[in-house]
Amino acid sequence: MNKTENQKAWLFVLPVVALVAFNAIIPLMTVVNYSVQETFGDNTFFWSGIIWFEQVLTSERFHDALGRQMLFTFLILVIEVPLGVAIALAMPRKGPWVSVCLVLMALPLLIPWNVVGAIWNIFALPDIGLLGRMLNGMGFDYNYTRQPLSAWFTLILMDVWHWTSLVVLLTYAGLVSIPDAYYQAAKIDGARGWAILRYIQLPKLKRVLTIAILLRFMDSFNIYTEPFVLTGGGPGNATTLLSIDLVKIALGQFDLGPAAAMSLVYFLIILLLSWVFYTLMMRNEAQQ
Repeated sequence: MNKTENQKAWLFVLPVVALVAFNAIIPLMTVVNYSVQETFGDNTFFWSGIIWFEQVLTSERFHDALGRQMLFTFLILVIEVPLGVAIALAMPRKGPWVSVCLVLMALPLLIPWNVVGAIWNIFALPDIGLLGRMLNGMGFDYNYTRQPLSAWFTLILMDVWHWTSLVVLLTYAGLVSIPDAYYQAAKIDGARGWAILRYIQLPKLKRVLTIAILLRFMDSFNIYTEPFVLTGGGPGNATTLLSIDLVKIALGQFDLGPAAAMSLVYFLIILLLSWVFYTLMMRNEAQQ
């Protein structure tokens, strides 16, 4: 005898659906509306078709900002994922130090993004900042407010400090979920160090690392507050990432049509690259 499904459970989901519609779908439709129209004030709109999309996709400014954004995301993933895995492997699995390590790892994630940018803005100042004075005292010519390379170094270092903890916590959760039987079998077989990491830990961490990579990719590709507070996109346009350039167009120049088209292109790029990342990693896992 088949059981009847209770459809009343959907009533509990409706408030969430309504909230998501209000906070996401309606603003998205507004952006779509602006991306195909032109306005000259008084809330009067004129149909413009896909002219703003053509302008964005053929703009050298957009290409440069996208290139800087992709470079930033690439460096973040290359540094933070291996570093996070290494720190998680070094953390204790038992004893009183476990809680201490977990709290220390979680602390950077609790700091608001604008506060992180403000902290590093002061910390890296070449004259009064601890990092700036230390690097200049060691003989390096460091000034992130004037030198593009120094600005990029500071920006990457800030993000690594802020977000590597996320990779660490996810990886650590995956490590402690591995049954002890695997380690006991490896010990009986005489496996040590690298062999355990390669044949036991990394295979068991694939799904966790997939989540970590996707989260860090999407977040680093969307990053705005920290670099804006730290460098404001400077010196010049050296650290003007795609998100910062979008805000400059929308709020600085008040070009709502191009900004809306650019935001939709930005959104589609993130969706496409996230899908490619996920598909490739899942396909690799299925093959193995």
